[in-house]
Amino acid sequence: MSGSDTLSPEELQRYARHIVLRDVGGPGQQKLKAARVLVIGAGGLGAPVLQYLAAAGVGTLGIVDDDAVSLSNLQRQIIHTTDSVGQSKVASAGAAIRRINPHVMVEPHDLRITPDNAAELVAPYDIVADGSDNFATRYCVADACHAGNKPLVSGAVGQFDGSLTTLKPYERDADGNANPTYRCLFPSEPPAHLVPTCEQAGVLGALTGVIGSMQALEIIKEIAGIGESLVGRLLLYDARSARFETVRYRRSDPVPG
Repeated sequence: MSGSDTLSPEELQRYARHIVLRDVGGPGQQKLKAARVLVIGAGGLGAPVLQYLAAAGVGTLGIVDDDAVSLSNLQRQIIHTTDSVGQSKVASAGAAIRRINPHVMVEPHDLRITPDNAAELVAPYDIVADGSDNFATRYCVADACHAGNKPLVSGAVGQFDGSLTTLKPYERDADGNANPTYRCLFPSEPPAHLVPTCEQAGVLGALTGVIGSMQALEIIKEIAGIGESLVGRLLLYDARSARFETVRYRRSDPVPG
Protein backbone atom coordinates (compact mmCIF):
# COMPACT_ATOMS: atom_id res chain seq x y z
CA MET A 1 0.00 0.00 0.00
CA SER A 2 1.44 3.33 -1.02
CA GLY A 3 1.77 6.22 1.38
CA SER A 4 -1.03 8.08 -0.39
CA ASP A 5 -3.40 5.20 0.40
CA THR A 6 -2.73 5.12 4.14
CA LEU A 7 -5.47 6.53 6.37
CA SER A 8 -4.95 9.72 8.35
CA PRO A 9 -6.19 10.01 11.95
CA GLU A 10 -9.17 12.03 10.69
CA GLU A 11 -9.99 9.34 8.12
CA LEU A 12 -9.70 6.59 10.74
CA GLN A 13 -12.36 8.39 12.74
CA ARG A 14 -14.52 9.18 9.69
CA TYR A 15 -14.57 5.55 8.54
CA ALA A 16 -14.60 3.97 12.00
CA ARG A 17 -17.89 2.11 11.39
CA HIS A 18 -16.38 0.49 8.30
CA ILE A 19 -13.11 -0.34 9.97
CA VAL A 20 -14.76 -2.27 12.82
CA LEU A 21 -16.49 -4.50 10.28
CA ARG A 22 -14.52 -7.72 10.08
CA ASP A 23 -15.02 -8.03 6.31
CA VAL A 24 -13.81 -4.46 5.65
CA GLY A 25 -11.35 -3.34 8.32
CA GLY A 26 -8.38 -1.12 7.64
CA PRO A 27 -7.26 -3.03 4.52
CA GLY A 28 -10.70 -2.77 2.95
CA GLN A 29 -10.92 0.92 3.69
CA GLN A 30 -7.51 1.44 2.13
CA LYS A 31 -8.77 -0.36 -1.00
CA LEU A 32 -11.69 2.06 -1.12
CA LYS A 33 -9.35 5.03 -0.78
CA ALA A 34 -7.16 3.72 -3.60
CA ALA A 35 -10.11 2.99 -5.91
CA ARG A 36 -11.12 4.97 -8.98
CA VAL A 37 -14.80 4.70 -9.94
CA LEU A 38 -16.44 6.17 -13.05
CA VAL A 39 -20.15 7.02 -12.69
CA ILE A 40 -22.16 7.43 -15.88
CA GLY A 41 -24.90 9.95 -15.20
CA ALA A 42 -25.38 12.33 -12.27
CA GLY A 43 -29.15 11.85 -12.27
CA GLY A 44 -31.60 9.73 -10.31
CA LEU A 45 -29.34 6.69 -10.02
CA GLY A 46 -26.02 8.50 -10.16
CA ALA A 47 -26.97 10.81 -7.28
CA PRO A 48 -27.11 8.13 -4.53
CA VAL A 49 -24.22 6.22 -6.12
CA LEU A 50 -22.00 9.30 -5.91
CA GLN A 51 -23.17 10.28 -2.43
CA TYR A 52 -22.63 6.88 -0.86
CA LEU A 53 -19.32 6.21 -2.61
CA ALA A 54 -18.08 9.62 -1.48
CA ALA A 55 -19.21 8.98 2.08
CA ALA A 56 -17.58 5.53 1.96
CA GLY A 57 -14.22 7.04 1.10
CA VAL A 58 -13.73 5.99 -2.52
CA GLY A 59 -10.63 7.96 -3.43
CA THR A 60 -11.50 9.16 -6.93
CA LEU A 61 -14.91 9.59 -8.53
CA GLY A 62 -15.26 10.37 -12.21
CA ILE A 63 -18.61 11.81 -13.31
CA VAL A 64 -19.89 11.70 -16.90
CA ASP A 65 -22.90 13.86 -17.75
CA ASP A 66 -23.54 16.54 -20.35
CA ASP A 67 -26.81 17.84 -18.91
CA ALA A 68 -27.72 20.81 -16.72
CA VAL A 69 -29.81 20.66 -13.55
CA SER A 70 -33.49 21.46 -14.11
CA LEU A 71 -36.26 21.95 -11.57
CA SER A 72 -37.98 18.71 -12.61
CA ASN A 73 -34.80 16.76 -11.71
CA LEU A 74 -34.97 17.63 -8.02
CA GLN A 75 -37.77 15.18 -7.18
CA ARG A 76 -35.26 12.32 -7.47
CA GLN A 77 -31.74 13.63 -8.21
CA ILE A 78 -31.00 14.44 -4.59
CA ILE A 79 -27.34 15.32 -5.03
CA HIS A 80 -28.56 18.60 -6.59
CA THR A 81 -30.37 21.46 -4.85
CA THR A 82 -32.68 24.26 -5.89
CA ASP A 83 -29.67 26.58 -6.02
CA SER A 84 -28.09 24.20 -8.57
CA VAL A 85 -30.78 24.72 -11.23
CA GLY A 86 -29.09 25.81 -14.45
CA GLN A 87 -25.65 24.54 -13.43
CA SER A 88 -24.00 21.61 -15.17
CA LYS A 89 -24.74 18.38 -13.35
CA VAL A 90 -21.07 17.44 -13.08
CA ALA A 91 -20.27 20.79 -11.42
CA SER A 92 -23.24 20.55 -9.06
CA ALA A 93 -22.47 16.93 -8.13
CA GLY A 94 -18.77 17.68 -7.70
CA ALA A 95 -19.53 20.49 -5.27
CA ALA A 96 -21.85 18.22 -3.29
CA ILE A 97 -19.21 15.48 -3.09
CA ARG A 98 -16.64 17.92 -1.76
CA ARG A 99 -19.11 18.92 0.96
CA ILE A 100 -19.67 15.27 1.87
CA ASN A 101 -16.02 14.25 1.96
CA PRO A 102 -13.02 16.50 1.24
CA HIS A 103 -10.79 13.42 0.93
CA VAL A 104 -12.46 12.40 -2.35
CA MET A 105 -11.03 13.60 -5.67
CA VAL A 106 -13.62 14.45 -8.33
CA GLU A 107 -12.88 14.15 -12.04
CA PRO A 108 -15.66 15.87 -14.04
CA HIS A 109 -16.42 14.83 -17.62
CA ASP A 110 -18.99 17.31 -18.89
CA LEU A 111 -19.87 15.37 -22.03
CA ARG A 112 -21.96 12.49 -23.34
CA ILE A 113 -20.34 9.08 -23.50
CA THR A 114 -20.37 7.66 -27.03
CA PRO A 115 -18.77 4.74 -28.88
CA ASP A 116 -16.07 7.18 -30.01
CA ASN A 117 -14.95 8.24 -26.52
CA ALA A 118 -16.12 5.40 -24.26
CA ALA A 119 -12.87 3.41 -24.27
CA GLU A 120 -10.81 6.48 -23.38
CA LEU A 121 -13.20 7.48 -20.59
CA VAL A 122 -13.34 4.01 -19.04
CA ALA A 123 -9.62 3.18 -19.26
CA PRO A 124 -8.30 5.13 -16.21
CA TYR A 125 -10.88 3.68 -13.79
CA ASP A 126 -11.08 0.45 -11.80
CA ILE A 127 -14.85 -0.02 -11.96
CA VAL A 128 -17.81 1.65 -13.66
CA ALA A 129 -21.35 2.41 -12.47
CA ASP A 130 -23.93 2.93 -15.22
CA GLY A 131 -26.87 5.07 -14.17
CA SER A 132 -27.86 6.16 -17.68
CA ASP A 133 -31.48 6.25 -18.80
CA ASN A 134 -31.36 4.75 -22.29
CA PHE A 135 -30.32 1.50 -23.94
CA ALA A 136 -27.97 3.07 -26.47
CA THR A 137 -25.77 4.40 -23.68
CA ARG A 138 -26.01 1.16 -21.69
CA TYR A 139 -24.81 -0.89 -24.68
CA CYS A 140 -22.01 1.61 -25.30
CA VAL A 141 -20.82 1.52 -21.69
CA ALA A 142 -21.11 -2.26 -21.43
CA ASP A 143 -19.15 -2.82 -24.64
CA ALA A 144 -16.38 -0.45 -23.51
CA CYS A 145 -16.12 -2.12 -20.10
CA HIS A 146 -16.03 -5.57 -21.72
CA ALA A 147 -13.25 -4.54 -24.11
CA GLY A 148 -11.32 -2.80 -21.34
CA ASN A 149 -11.70 -5.59 -18.76
CA LYS A 150 -13.50 -3.31 -16.32
CA PRO A 151 -16.23 -4.46 -13.89
CA LEU A 152 -19.56 -2.78 -14.53
CA VAL A 153 -22.45 -2.35 -12.10
CA SER A 154 -25.51 -1.47 -14.17
CA GLY A 155 -28.81 -0.20 -12.78
CA ALA A 156 -32.11 0.81 -14.35
CA VAL A 157 -35.52 2.00 -13.17
CA GLY A 158 -39.03 2.16 -14.56
CA GLN A 159 -42.07 3.83 -13.03
CA PHE A 160 -42.30 1.56 -9.98
CA ASP A 161 -39.64 -1.07 -10.65
CA GLY A 162 -35.89 -1.33 -10.87
CA SER A 163 -33.12 -3.76 -11.75
CA LEU A 164 -29.46 -4.25 -11.00
CA THR A 165 -26.65 -6.52 -12.19
CA THR A 166 -22.86 -6.73 -12.24
CA LEU A 167 -20.94 -7.61 -15.39
CA LYS A 168 -17.49 -9.17 -15.74
CA PRO A 169 -17.67 -10.92 -19.12
CA TYR A 170 -13.89 -10.98 -19.44
CA GLU A 171 -13.71 -13.50 -16.54
CA ARG A 172 -14.93 -17.06 -16.03
CA ASP A 173 -16.98 -18.54 -13.21
CA ALA A 174 -15.91 -21.28 -10.80
CA ASP A 175 -16.84 -23.94 -13.37
CA GLY A 176 -14.73 -22.34 -16.10
CA ASN A 177 -17.67 -20.89 -18.03
CA ALA A 178 -17.36 -17.38 -19.45
CA ASN A 179 -19.44 -14.82 -17.58
CA PRO A 180 -22.35 -13.27 -19.51
CA THR A 181 -22.27 -9.92 -21.28
CA TYR A 182 -24.89 -7.18 -21.20
CA ARG A 183 -25.97 -8.32 -24.66
CA CYS A 184 -26.62 -11.82 -23.27
CA LEU A 185 -29.15 -10.20 -20.96
CA PHE A 186 -30.57 -7.80 -23.57
CA PRO A 187 -29.67 -9.15 -27.05
CA SER A 188 -31.33 -6.24 -28.83
CA GLU A 189 -32.70 -2.86 -27.90
CA PRO A 190 -36.45 -3.01 -27.20
CA PRO A 191 -38.76 -0.81 -29.29
CA ALA A 192 -38.87 2.76 -28.01
CA HIS A 193 -42.62 2.62 -27.28
CA LEU A 194 -42.06 -0.27 -24.84
CA VAL A 195 -39.53 1.67 -22.76
CA PRO A 196 -40.78 5.25 -22.30
CA THR A 197 -38.46 7.79 -20.72
CA CYS A 198 -38.92 9.16 -17.20
CA GLU A 199 -40.14 12.39 -18.77
CA GLN A 200 -42.82 10.51 -20.71
CA ALA A 201 -43.94 7.98 -18.10
CA GLY A 202 -42.78 9.38 -14.77
CA VAL A 203 -40.83 7.65 -12.02
CA LEU A 204 -41.22 7.40 -8.27
CA GLY A 205 -38.36 9.51 -6.91
CA ALA A 206 -37.44 7.34 -3.92
CA LEU A 207 -37.18 4.29 -6.23
CA THR A 208 -34.02 5.71 -7.79
CA GLY A 209 -32.62 6.00 -4.27
CA VAL A 210 -33.25 2.31 -3.62
CA ILE A 211 -31.57 1.08 -6.81
CA GLY A 212 -28.78 3.68 -6.76
CA SER A 213 -27.93 2.87 -3.14
CA MET A 214 -27.76 -0.81 -4.04
CA GLN A 215 -25.46 0.02 -6.94
CA ALA A 216 -23.15 1.82 -4.53
CA LEU A 217 -23.24 -1.18 -2.20
CA GLU A 218 -22.32 -3.60 -4.99
CA ILE A 219 -19.44 -1.34 -6.03
CA ILE A 220 -18.13 -1.21 -2.46
CA LYS A 221 -18.38 -5.02 -2.29
CA GLU A 222 -16.42 -5.37 -5.53
CA ILE A 223 -13.68 -3.00 -4.38
CA ALA A 224 -13.32 -4.47 -0.89
CA GLY A 225 -13.83 -8.08 -2.00
CA ILE A 226 -16.89 -8.70 0.16
CA GLY A 227 -19.67 -11.23 -0.27
CA GLU A 228 -21.23 -12.62 -3.45
CA SER A 229 -21.27 -10.65 -6.68
CA LEU A 230 -24.33 -10.07 -8.87
CA VAL A 231 -22.44 -11.44 -11.89
CA GLY A 232 -24.86 -13.65 -13.82
CA ARG A 233 -27.78 -12.51 -11.67
CA LEU A 234 -30.34 -9.81 -12.38
CA LEU A 235 -31.88 -8.39 -9.22
CA LEU A 236 -35.43 -7.11 -9.78
CA TYR A 237 -37.34 -4.85 -7.40
CA ASP A 238 -41.08 -4.18 -7.50
CA ALA A 239 -41.77 -1.09 -5.40
CA ARG A 240 -45.55 -1.57 -5.43
CA SER A 241 -45.33 -4.93 -3.67
CA ALA A 242 -41.99 -4.31 -1.90
CA ARG A 243 -40.69 -7.54 -3.44
CA PHE A 244 -37.24 -8.55 -4.66
CA GLU A 245 -36.59 -11.34 -7.15
CA THR A 246 -33.34 -12.65 -8.61
CA VAL A 247 -33.12 -14.09 -12.12
CA ARG A 248 -30.02 -15.97 -13.27
CA TYR A 249 -28.70 -15.57 -16.81
CA ARG A 250 -25.84 -17.13 -18.73
CA ARG A 251 -23.42 -16.45 -21.56
CA SER A 252 -25.27 -16.85 -24.84
CA ASP A 253 -22.50 -16.30 -27.40
CA PRO A 254 -19.64 -18.79 -27.95
CA VAL A 255 -16.32 -17.96 -26.29
CA PRO A 256 -13.04 -19.31 -27.72
CA GLY A 257 -10.89 -21.44 -25.45
